[in-house]
Amino acid sequence: MTNERIKEILLEIQPCDIEFSVIQTGKESKRVNGFYKPDTHEIFIHNLNLKSDNMLVYTAIHEYTHHLVTVEKLAQNPAANCAGGCKVHTQEFWAKFGDLLAIAEQKGFYSIGWEDNAELKALTEDIKVNYLEKNGELMKEFGKKLARAFDLCKEADVRYEDYIDRVLCLPRNAAKDIRKVSACDINPAIGFENMKIVASVKKKDDRAEVEKDFLDGGKSPSTIRQMMKQKSASAREQDPKTKLEKEKSRLEKTIAQLTQRLEYVEESLANL
Repeated sequence: MTNERIKEILLEIQPCDIEFSVIQTGKESKRVNGFYKPDTHEIFIHNLNLKSDNMLVYTAIHEYTHHLVTVEKLAQNPAANCAGGCKVHTQEFWAKFGDLLAIAEQKGFYSIGWEDNAELKALTEDIKVNYLEKNGELMKEFGKKLARAFDLCKEADVRYEDYIDRVLCLPRNAAKDIRKVSACDINPAIGFENMKIVASVKKKDDRAEVEKDFLDGGKSPSTIRQMMKQKSASAREQDPKTKLEKEKSRLEKTIAQLTQRLEYVEESLANL
């Protein structure tokens, strides 16, 4: 596949007004399959690392994601220095990358292809049913046991936090997450880590929507987290009460800081 064809594919997946170039190095690297230079908008691919065009497209999309993130940040702040920050693999990056891969699959440019391997397909089903789902069920039961332990500690005048710390040797945040998951009616088929994401949503209807995103498949946890973040931000912007409360909080903080500064100045003047 030529550099020009790779670029055509990337632009078909998502157009971009900022010019960029794709360069296959003709080299092999033990460290990375490719990299992106934000200062020159160049995508480099170590094509000798990759056995197929499918893997070549995957790597190209990964580096193109860095380019698109760079362009977005520069649009928000033209004076921003993206030399290092735009190469970081943030949640925002992984969410964007997942979206682009999904588009590439829809357009027939890329295929993950796991279902074509009979052994991998069987193993995947085994992992989902006998490990992810069973672990989710086990952690739900674990949460019920911790909730009962909390009640018994209270009855026996035992400090629950000390019991968690030094008897169960369980990190407090982990114990909190396990109890929170158990308190919500979440399908264990999505696995415990994803159950924690669902449990973090306050409203029941919203939790059901996030759970459905996991059950339907096709979206990574990073993509779903980013969707939740955007929805929350949009709701805050649309809610006039929330906007006023935030402004009130900012003003109160500013007034407190200015009052403290005024007291200091007055005290300094009195001592002169």
